[in-house]
This record gives sequence, C-alpha cells and structure tokens, in this order.
Amino acid sequence: MSAPAVKDHPIHRRWIGQSMKRVEDPRLLTGRGKYIDDIVVPNMAHAAVLRSPHAHARIKKIDASKARALPGVLLVLTGAEAVEQTGPLPCFANPPVAQYCIAVDRVRHVGETVAAVVAESRYIAEDAVDRIEVEYEPLPVVVNPGDASTSKGDAVLHPDRGANNIAHQRTLTFGSYDEDMRSVDVIVRRKVRWPRSGAQPMETVGAIASYDEGTRKFTIYANTSMYNYVGWLMAVSLKVPAHKLNIVPTIAGGSFGSKIFTHKVLVLAATLARACGRPVKYVEDRLDNMTSCDNHGSDRIYELELGLKRDGTMLAFGMKVIDDYGAYLQFGVGHHGNAAAQLTGPYRIKSARIDLTAVFTNKCQQGAYRGFGSEVNNFALERIVDAAADELGISPVEIRRKNFIQPEQFPYKIPTGNVYDSGNYGAVLDKALEMADYDGWRRRQAEARKQGRYIGIGLASCQERSVFSSTEFWFWNHEPGFALTSSPESVNIKIDPTGKAFVTLYSPFWGNSPETMATQIVAEQLTIDPSDIEITYADTDQGLMGTGPGGSRYTVMIAGAIAGAATDIKRKLFKIAGHFLEASEQDLELRDGRVSVRGTDRGMTIPEIALQAYYFRLSLPDDCNSGLDARFTYDHPYTTQPNADRSDLGVFYPIMGHMCHIPIVEIDIETGQLTYLKYVAVHDCGTVVNPMTLAGHVRGGTVQGIGSTMYEHFYYDEQGQLVTANFADYLIPTLKEAPPNIEVGHVVTPSPFTEYGIKGGGEGGRMGVPPALASAVEDALRPFGVKIDTLPITPMKIRDMIRAAQQRKG
Repeated sequence: MSAPAVKDHPIHRRWIGQSMKRVEDPRLLTGRGKYIDDIVVPNMAHAAVLRSPHAHARIKKIDASKARALPGVLLVLTGAEAVEQTGPLPCFANPPVAQYCIAVDRVRHVGETVAAVVAESRYIAEDAVDRIEVEYEPLPVVVNPGDASTSKGDAVLHPDRGANNIAHQRTLTFGSYDEDMRSVDVIVRRKVRWPRSGAQPMETVGAIASYDEGTRKFTIYANTSMYNYVGWLMAVSLKVPAHKLNIVPTIAGGSFGSKIFTHKVLVLAATLARACGRPVKYVEDRLDNMTSCDNHGSDRIYELELGLKRDGTMLAFGMKVIDDYGAYLQFGVGHHGNAAAQLTGPYRIKSARIDLTAVFTNKCQQGAYRGFGSEVNNFALERIVDAAADELGISPVEIRRKNFIQPEQFPYKIPTGNVYDSGNYGAVLDKALEMADYDGWRRRQAEARKQGRYIGIGLASCQERSVFSSTEFWFWNHEPGFALTSSPESVNIKIDPTGKAFVTLYSPFWGNSPETMATQIVAEQLTIDPSDIEITYADTDQGLMGTGPGGSRYTVMIAGAIAGAATDIKRKLFKIAGHFLEASEQDLELRDGRVSVRGTDRGMTIPEIALQAYYFRLSLPDDCNSGLDARFTYDHPYTTQPNADRSDLGVFYPIMGHMCHIPIVEIDIETGQLTYLKYVAVHDCGTVVNPMTLAGHVRGGTVQGIGSTMYEHFYYDEQGQLVTANFADYLIPTLKEAPPNIEVGHVVTPSPFTEYGIKGGGEGGRMGVPPALASAVEDALRPFGVKIDTLPITPMKIRDMIRAAQQRKG
C-alpha cells in the first residue's frame, strides 16, 4: 500500500469540535444500562470455577463426587472432560502455545481454572466448588524472569516448545546502529525495571452462553470488544463453524484493554452450556479477575543505551529487554510490535536496536492494558533521555527541544519503518511550559530547598501511537503463521422515511464514547441535528467487519467508515433532489438538513427526499432503487508490509499523537509522602471531535498512570503466590491520591491521512505519566543523588532510597 493521498479538512464545522454531552450517559446515570450481570435469559444456570492454589503442579486426580451430589448442582466439568469438546484457545504466537479454558494435565499459575461447576444459583455453584478434591504434584516454580533461560526439567512450563522457558528470542536492528554507536562521543547506559500492573475496571469479564441442540448454534452475550474481529477464532476453539456462533455485545463497565480478548470466559461459558443443556452465566469475581484474567500488563527489565554527540544530538538508541509474559503467550509478542511503532519517540534518532528475550514464568499471562507496551517504551526512553541530560549538563527541556522532529519533516519515517503523520512537538512543549509556569517553579524550587523543602519538577515528551495495523501482531514471529493485514471498521447508516438516521456500529460500547463520536460525525456529514440520530450495535450474525476499540483507534476508524457511508447517502440525496428540482447534481449543496440549488431558495429537506425514496419508486430516477441507506467498511488508512529480515517493519501505526506532561510535586523526606502542587498535560490528538470527552480521557488516563507509577503492582512471591490479589493489597488511586486539578491543554496538528484530521487520544494520559512522575521524584530528591529506575515509587520506597543515600554520605 502506497502512502494515502493527503486529505483536505473542512475548516467550517458545526458539530466536530463541540463539547456535546455524551449520548451514552442518560441511560447509564439513571440505571437503565444493561450490563452483563443485568441480563437474565430463561432457564439460566450459573457457573463458578475452582482455581489452582499452586503456581506449578501436575493434576494427579480430581474427585468431584461430593460436588456433584450437592442439590442444585447440574454439572461439574474438568479439563480432561472439557478437552473432548473444545480445542485450545486462540493464540497469536507461532508456534502457538496450547492454553485451554480449563487446565488439562497441569496448572501453570496460581488462579488457573482446574474445574467448573454449573448450578441453579451462583451460591450453590460456589459451595460445590469447595467440595471438589484435587490431588496435585507440585513442580518447581519460576518467578524471576532472569531464571527462565536456565530453567530445566520439570521447571519448564511448555516442554513441547523447548528445553527452557524462553518463549521468544530475537534481535532486530534498524539502520546503521553499530556504525552510529562508533561515531558518538558519549554512550549513556541505564537499567530500568517496569513491573506488572493491570487494568482494574469496575466490572469484570462475563458471558451468558446458550446452545441450541436443534440448530447446533451458540449464542453468547458478552462484555467483550473484538467480537466481530476474532469471534470466529472462538468458534474454532468450540469446534463449530463460525456461522454457528453468534456473539451479542453488551455494555462494558470499563476495559482499558482487559476485555479485548476474553476467550477464556466466553469459551468456558459456551462449553458449560453445551455440556449441561441450559444457558449458563459466568461472571468473574474479583479474585478470578485479578489472578487469571487478561488484565495483567507488561513486566520488563531493560538495559538501555543512548549514543549522543557532546552537544546532546541523539544518534542511536538500543535496548536489551527481558519480558516476563507469564504462563502463556496469548498475544505472541505483540506488545513489542506495538512499542516499535514509536521506539525512538519524538526524536530524530537515526538508528535503533531491540534485543528481546520473552520468557515464560509461573504467573498469569500478559494481556492488553492501556498502552499495550508503548507506555513502557515511553518510560524507558524518557528515563535514559533524562540520564543523558544529567551526564551532559544539558537541561531536560533543551535536550528534548534540540532533538525533536521538526514540523516541516512530516510525514517522518522512524528507524523501525513506521511513519509519523504530523506533529509540532516544540509547540506542545512550549504550551506545557507556559501552562506550568516552568521557569517560575524552578525559582520557587530553589527557594524551597533553602528552607529544607523538596520540590520536584518533572517533564516527559512522549508519543501516543494510534490506529494499529494488524501486522504488529505477527511481524516479531520468525515465521508468521497467519500474516493478517486488515484491521477495518464498518458502519451502516439508514435514513428512515421521516428523515431520522439510524446508525449501526459493529464494535461495542466499553466505557468510551462511541455513540457520542458517531453522532457528532454523522451530524456533521449529513448536516442534521444530533437529536435525530439513533445508535445501535450489531451482533456477529448481523455484523460487518469491525476490529473494535483498542489502540486509540476507534474514533479515527468510525469517522472514516461514517464518511464513506455518508458519501453514498449524499450521492443518492443529490440524485433524487436533482430529479425533482430539475437541477444538475453539481449545482446542489447540502446544508442544515436540506439539499438546495446554490444561489436559490429552491430545495428539499432530507425528510422530504426520504419519503420519496421509500414510498414513491415510480417518481424516482430510473436508476434509483427504493430506500435510503448505505454501509461502508473503512480499512486502515496506511499499512505496508514488513520486509523479510525485519530491518524495516513497515508502516503499521502511522497516526501519531504526542503529549507533554509536567507534574510538580513536593516530597516529605520523613514519610516519603508525595503532594501534587501542579499537574499539566498538553496533548496533540489532531482535530478534537469533542473536547469534553477527550479531557475526560486525559484526566482519567493520568490518574490511571499515577496508579501504575506510584501504587499498583501484581507482586508474586518466590512460590508464585499473587500477594496483591485484592484491593486491600493491590492499591489503586482514589480522588484523594489524584492531583486536585489536572490542567489539560491541546495543540492541534491534523493528520493528513484521516477524516477531519483526527488522531487517537484514548491512552495518552496513562502513557505520559510514569516517565513524567519519575523525573519529578528524581528531581525532588536530586540533593540525595537518588535515581528512579523502577516502579512503583511508593512512599516506603522513597523513604528507603533517601535513607540509603544518607547512609552512603555518612
């Protein structure tokens, strides 16, 4: 695919850019939204699961006789029984890693499903779970990712894949890396650690599955998101043709990535429904969700190097990374494909290298979490940029400004082969510095230090790639098993006989604002009032292709799909109106819901045209059929194939947002407590469709990023036990821990590749916080020589680092 033609973006807009109230909110705020647990189907039974207490063990024997004898129990299913009906769960790795909805012969992490119970109520099912007796043979546990490559014998999680726990190993070099490193004046090195944390939406994953013996067809209600894109893969797991599986989307109470691939829950519910002959509801409880869901994020150890000239010019950036993927490899190493889209950040770095070792350990597998690996890359890159500024004696502002890609250089190809569409990073930085009163705070910081107070000023200039191409899921593989290249989005627009618009989306609502975005874009395209637009969602039986929300893609993609469908509708509106007005279509214009002859008062409203289109066929032009509707599938705007040796990964994430976060904090060195004095977040998300909803994304994502930076950690002990498996131990920030005011600013550089110039903005808040806050804490503690190389930065860690520094100084 060649570079797309540059789009012209209309300057005068009525609805795009307005802070319209969310269309989704009235039914949710009045308690009328239907979440998965609100849905009841006739004759529905309930499921609960038995989870492994061991991190690694063979399953020697399961005795479910006491559970089956409990009144109200309909079914107890073990892995050995389930595998007769179902195959492995979908996996993007090649070769794939076998994972089942119920463990078959061994468990590989605490919380893995060992058996499932179906009963008349959830209460009975939970009681029955407690009566199942399992004999385990414990096996050696691998928790430290550094030990994975030397694991042998029974410590190897997947012996069929090799003699150790290396899941994937590959080095990719982009550009003349070795030559550039030889030419630099300074090589700055730093080791950083990003521990795993995860999405914690209010609602866990759930499904209601039924199986019709007559038609041999499954129907599954689910709060999943990529149901139209990967539903057929679940059909493969269930051993039925794809047309024998209908997935019906429900409202999702948040996701942040954790409900993208919900195969385990959906396949389990469907397997139980088929086995017991009744519809089955299974909704994870919080322990299920935290120990075995798809909400665990990245878990990495980096050794970084950045080569620079003495004046601060960056030339080459390299990383050696060990990534702890847990017990399975559901996404392959897609997290690293994602990060490669913005590997060198906003900087004019000539070459790069990634030396990746992905390993298996006895932990829950990684899933998707807001940023999908790119937020970790932001943290790593910005940490070493700060280290370089310190070593060279350059201010953190100037080293960034000196190396920014300049506005006239866009579209800009980075070393990995991805292309950035547009940007003005200097303008974003300048606005953030102004909003934060950066120079003023530097003066106040100096005065505070004289008084024994420790104020820190952080800074991070980061990318937010948006609108993924599916090549990111497989180009890391040595041999792609399924080299898909499509990641489209579809829409259907029907104008009814009264002129009202009905819009069908083929991806779900999962807490974002798809109905609001679609309403504003349809209103803009057809020049109608938003109150005349109704949004619905299709199941997979009705579904056109829809990849779903994720990767900050949805607004961009539905804008393209709506524009395509609206163009077809407008073509028909003009044809019919031109026929009745006896005017050339070239002389017509659409404005305020009315097709008029330019320069005259002659025209027809959309309701008038629609009435003719539906009921007066013989009055229409001969080549015009009845009705007024259009469907359109919009493909990814710019994708190219990677080359064979992967020295160029192709274009796969070209819609590139940018942000600058400046937190200003004060630290109590006695307690380690951090107080926010100011927090500024300036983002470039291209043309902003709805400033209010975008500000909500940025503020919410920023607080979520604070959680990842300061509090959250899925901590496993040496025996592989998840110590932080509840909200008493896994700490998420509340409003009390958030900055009192997150000041949000925008700089707009429209994308030349998308409708209206829109870029994604759903993940940026979280993606900018960790490096910004780390730099703020490090800046505050500069008198002690403290370096922030790992997260979370808890008050206890801060206090311990200060005390260690004081002891070193004597």
